[in-house]
Parts: sequence; structure tokens; C-alpha cells
Amino acid sequence: MLPRPTHASALALILTLTAGAAAAQVPETRITPVAAADLPPAVVAVVTAAAPGLKIKGAEFKEREDRRYYDVEGVLPDGAEIEFDLLQTGGTWKIVETQRDIAWTATPQPVRDAAVKAVPRIAPVRVIESTEDDGQVIYELFAEGQPKAPALEVSWKGGKAKVLTEAWPH
Repeated sequence: MLPRPTHASALALILTLTAGAAAAQVPETRITPVAAADLPPAVVAVVTAAAPGLKIKGAEFKEREDRRYYDVEGVLPDGAEIEFDLLQTGGTWKIVETQRDIAWTATPQPVRDAAVKAVPRIAPVRVIESTEDDGQVIYELFAEGQPKAPALEVSWKGGKAKVLTEAWPH
């Protein structure tokens, strides 16, 4: 767990006021927990090919709009936690996002600069780095007391950072 910054309460208020509209537009998602042993073999094959030695800890099956996902959480041989989001397309499963928690200070400086420009005293209590299948990275910034949805998201691709105004679809 990352240490809590001193401005966490102020961040929660600021992000609630400035980014609440983006969070409100998130489509409804049906979520079903799935034990590792109950995952379809095709899903297990995809994630273990991407991360040899992965120990799957659990998963969730998600249905949102017309999309079907598995979020598969696990631990790599070096002890690092990782999550793969797989999307079903044409009857096959494809990794569309790979997530890991990182420190706020580990995000690229242009990403931090864009977030600070949007929310001047930003101090996220959690940062998830989500690498998309096209190479784009989405940094999900979580505010104190808001663990379910990011309060602010910043995309990073081609050396450019951009604060998102709508929730990222994956």
C-alpha cells in the first residue's frame, strides 16, 4: 500500500468537484467473482502466455454494455502483483489492458504535470498504471475515500499526456 499524502482530504474534495462528471458517465457493469480454478482454459492460456510463472489469485467476469471481460489478478514470480483485463471478441479472449499499482512519483513527469494543471494540489492515494494493447498508458488516480473509481485519468502516448474527460472504457 502506498503511503497516504498529507493533502489527501483536499484532493478528495477537489477531485469530487472537478472530475465527478466523468465518473458519473461510467456505464453500469455487472460483476461476478470467479475462482481461479473456474476460469475458462482459454483465459488461463492467454494470461500465462503473457506472464510465464503467473500464479492466478482470482478473477471477475464483467459485462458492460455489449462487452464481456475477465479481470484476472495474479502474482508474478518476483512477487509483483499484476492484473490482466481480457476482452472477448469474435469468440476469443485478448488482453486489452495490463494493470499494476505504482507510486505517484513513478509516473512520467508530463503525466504528473498534466494532472497538476487539472487539479493543482493533487496527491493521489493510489495510482494504477494501465497499459493498453495499443501501447497507450492510462494512469488512474484515486482520491482518499474513493476506492472504486478513479477520480482523474491521464493518458500517455507518444510522449504526450492528456487528462481524460470521460472514463476510459476498459
